[in-house]
Amino acid sequence: MTGRDDLPPIVMEVDAQGLRCPLPLLKAKQALRDVAPGEAVRVLATDGGSVRDFQTFAALAGHRLEREESPDGLYIYILVKS
Repeated sequence: MTGRDDLPPIVMEVDAQGLRCPLPLLKAKQALRDVAPGEAVRVLATDGGSVRDFQTFAALAGHRLEREESPDGLYIYILVKS
């Protein structure tokens, strides 16, 4: 998590709660295809395995994983399209 308050605009939210790996990441990839570079997608997931998936995906695809939070078993990711 970056701790910055100047996040790019979050233009889409993906609710992947209850879905198991790799579905949260697949839904995030689909959402990123529909937004412009510099815009952000927020993903809500409950699968603990998604943490590593999102970190790896962002690094390999060149997108920014702007925030990563996990309050009370809910994993929240904010991905910024490159």
